[in-house]
Amino acid sequence: MDESLSTVKYVIKCTFNVSGVVEKPDVVGAIFGQLEGLLGKELDLRELQRTGRIGRIEVSIKSKGGKTNGVITIPSSLDKIETALIAAATEMIDKIGPCTAQIKLDSIEDIRHEKRTKIKRRAIEILEEWSKRETEEIENLLSEIEKSIRTREITSYGPEKLPAGPEVEESEEIIIVEGRADVINLLRHGIRNAMAVEGTNIPKTVQELSKRKKVTAFLDGDRGGELILKELIQVADVDYVAFAPPGRMVEELTEKEIMNSLKGRVLLNQYLSQKGKTSIYAKATLKPERKPSQNAKMLRLISLIKEVTGKLRAYCLDSNLDILSEANVEDFSEIEKKISNTKPYILLIDGLITQRLIDEAAKYNTKMIIGVKRGDINKIPYPMKIYTFEDILSKEVRIP
Repeated sequence: MDESLSTVKYVIKCTFNVSGVVEKPDVVGAIFGQLEGLLGKELDLRELQRTGRIGRIEVSIKSKGGKTNGVITIPSSLDKIETALIAAATEMIDKIGPCTAQIKLDSIEDIRHEKRTKIKRRAIEILEEWSKRETEEIENLLSEIEKSIRTREITSYGPEKLPAGPEVEESEEIIIVEGRADVINLLRHGIRNAMAVEGTNIPKTVQELSKRKKVTAFLDGDRGGELILKELIQVADVDYVAFAPPGRMVEELTEKEIMNSLKGRVLLNQYLSQKGKTSIYAKATLKPERKPSQNAKMLRLISLIKEVTGKLRAYCLDSNLDILSEANVEDFSEIEKKISNTKPYILLIDGLITQRLIDEAAKYNTKMIIGVKRGDINKIPYPMKIYTFEDILSKEVRIP
């Protein structure tokens, strides 16, 4: 009803039974006819409806077996006492059309209570949305402030005043990128050990620094990135290579894209072999692999165990504990393929160490398998070692 959306306060609902067959106009006519003059001029039903204090009377009706029953609905914007009088008077109607009738009050609903309930529910929704927007705005503001602070941390390194993160000097590993914007983007996402070469003419500072630190070249995924890598590995010592996705620049990558690119880095020799570019980069001086200390190996291994736990993944590692590839623990054929392709020095698996796994890894001279726990093992080929995560975390073993 339209009235429920405006000034209606109450809705009177009555049920009726008629000994005979009548129609809606008969019911409405009986209400107006028998209440006329009954409650005086001030509560005359026709006048109340004309002034909008009583809304349109609705009747739902059905007839069966010579009997008629239904529901009468009367919207009211009168006060409680006047509404109660109208309800009581309606119950007095004893005849509809030519038939005997009985009307009984079913309920008087307070529409304002329903409206208040709806208002309360909507107010809660508005407050929740408001609070969520405020929280998001604060989080975004804090994130922007944090990124702004990180961006301001960019420094100038060496005689050439190369754009660099604040931890280039103290870090054991550095990331070489192309330009200042790349360093800024990495800083924005928490990577503080990057340095820019600022062009294809590789500065002496980068060349010297690469001799005493582990270096990852992280370059744009285009022709320019390839050219800088070609120049870089001819004059500097590069350990790993990582590229932005094809056609993308490091300076425009999101945090997730940066992390995925760096996670997918490969050893320089492996990259050259995969790309068939050994002859193109013939002048590259590949520095011998640095062997991490025992303590560094244990820290790295503990970090990898924490990383893989709960992910149902298997990591194929080289002798420096760098990830060569990874596979789904639940797909043994995938594990076989990864072991065959990478010939891992160590296999780290978030799962059970089985005889089948040992036999497969032994084909490729894997020196160590580390897993959650041992399965039913009959034979361990020499010199392979088998350890659980607990063994490693207790630091009671030595990593070869």
